[in-house]
Amino acid sequence: MPLPLYLLAMAVFAMGTSEFMLAGLLPDIALDLDVTVGTAGMLTSAFAIGMVVGAPLVAALARDWPRRSSLLGFILAFASAHAMGALTTSFPVLFATRIVAALANAGFLAVALTAAATLVSPDRKGRALAVLLSGTTVAVIAGVPGGSVLGTLLGWRATFWAVAALCLPAALGVLKGIPRGRGQEETAGGPVLRAELAQLTRPPLILVMLLGALVNAATFASFTFLAPVVTDTAGLGELWIPVVLVLFGAGSFAGVTLAGRLSDRRPGAVIAVGGPLLLIGWPALAVLADEPVALFILVFVQGALSFALGGTLITRVLYEAAGAPTMAGSYATAALNVGAVVGPLVAATTLSTTAGNLGPLWASGLLVAITLLTAFRFRAVVAVGRTAEVVR
Repeated sequence: MPLPLYLLAMAVFAMGTSEFMLAGLLPDIALDLDVTVGTAGMLTSAFAIGMVVGAPLVAALARDWPRRSSLLGFILAFASAHAMGALTTSFPVLFATRIVAALANAGFLAVALTAAATLVSPDRKGRALAVLLSGTTVAVIAGVPGGSVLGTLLGWRATFWAVAALCLPAALGVLKGIPRGRGQEETAGGPVLRAELAQLTRPPLILVMLLGALVNAATFASFTFLAPVVTDTAGLGELWIPVVLVLFGAGSFAGVTLAGRLSDRRPGAVIAVGGPLLLIGWPALAVLADEPVALFILVFVQGALSFALGGTLITRVLYEAAGAPTMAGSYATAALNVGAVVGPLVAATTLSTTAGNLGPLWASGLLVAITLLTAFRFRAVVAVGRTAEVVR
């Protein structure tokens, strides 16, 4: 894999730390800004809404911009939004900064996904995507737990400042590692924007985007509200929250690495094996969450299965959107973050039911069940690997 791909992953690490870090900070933010934990959870949805709206919009605007300048600008805008969030005492303002940060993140990721696909041969998109997403999983392993510890010791605002500072070396990496060049280099003689947008009318592309969104919704539904499960249901102290997040992140790294090796040629096998196991795992976690050992094991397993399945489906999005070379990354980003919007919203509604803190885990199981039923119905489309795709 080329060096620029790893530099893009470093920037994704900085942004992924921000996207996931709220899972360990929601109780403190809610207390400090005088809102409920459920309301604070909407900060995750605000970020995802900005990603959903921003990915196609910013990608369309930036398709002809110099790639290195675009990526650098997005990172600096992201850092500025976090500095403002660290300073505010208003929940609405914090909510707004999350949307601004998400727009910057969306633009960066949409351009980065497209760039990653052009840095490797056409049959290695899954491997390239795995490297890029490894930035996210390392963020869950190291950045998010580190942010959680920092938030516990110094307050949640310190974590926002840390993310802003983390963007600076990532910006330097992009500046030094991404070659000069304009977006037209991939699309010279290629489709115009209208033709790329028309790809969204293709049923196979819509299907894999929907499935990717559902899996990510299941992931975010539980991940966003893991902190109360750790402290209330399992009865562990606050410092155990980052431990659980590390386990989830370690699992996700293993899962996305596995998906990177299989999703190009054998996506059907990943879905057929990982899907049912993921479906069983969420209810099992809900039942056994009061047992710390079982909680630790299942969090790791669910992280691995969630990212293996989700990474495979997002790779399918890139393949199905091959006719949209500058917009494919934005379609994948939008699919991921539609799920990130829906998941916490669905999960938040379960917190006031008799299921309480375990409601999000049951909701995740339901979302995975819907995914598998849909995937089974259209398995001929979902399970097509790269080899067959080249032939057809």
